[in-house]
Amino acid sequence: MERIKNVLFDLDGTLTDPAEGITNALMHAQRRLGRPVSPREDLFVFIGPPLIETFMSEWGLSREESEQALVYYREHFGTKGLFENVPYAGIGDCLARLKEAGLRLFVATSKPEPLSLRILEHFDLLKYFEAVAGSTMDEQRTKKGEVIAYALDTYALDPAETVMVGDRKHDVIGARENGVPCVGVLYGYGSRTELMEAGAAALAADLNQLTALLLG
Repeated sequence: MERIKNVLFDLDGTLTDPAEGITNALMHAQRRLGRPVSPREDLFVFIGPPLIETFMSEWGLSREESEQALVYYREHFGTKGLFENVPYAGIGDCLARLKEAGLRLFVATSKPEPLSLRILEHFDLLKYFEAVAGSTMDEQRTKKGEVIAYALDTYALDPAETVMVGDRKHDVIGARENGVPCVGVLYGYGSRTELMEAGAAALAADLNQLTALLLG
């Protein structure tokens, strides 16, 4: 990673801790679906991956049922949940140092772009990023590999000069699909085992270590 010029950051579990808002929205969806409400910790598996796919794999819903679950989820998340969110302590300092060093910073997230922009602006993080690449509100481009490909193409980024930073295997796998190394962060929602088995190029235990890795 000696030629890094561009850094793609995941949002949930990497820039901010979204657990309260996401799990509250999931609980709201469960109530609307007439399902038992899960313990909050059991819903952490939803943080990071595309929601439709996770509704199907975790709750056993059909595609049509999952699309309805997403509607219910957004009833809470789109008004309250997106701000029930906490930036990781020190993330602003990390981003400022990277930007001052001349790196181009982008967000690459499976979350819809309009919601991501609102979150980043609300927490005064948007100013550090050149652009935000995400999914669409109609659930297009939700896979992380698709988001990364979109970012690389739209902003003419050379994969050989780019690194992804994320906390789940989906970030690592999506980056590898595009020839981009991924640094896995251990303060988010993915384990060391998950990230290493997916093929992370390096791991960072905290933001100080992440900053040092990216600055070489």
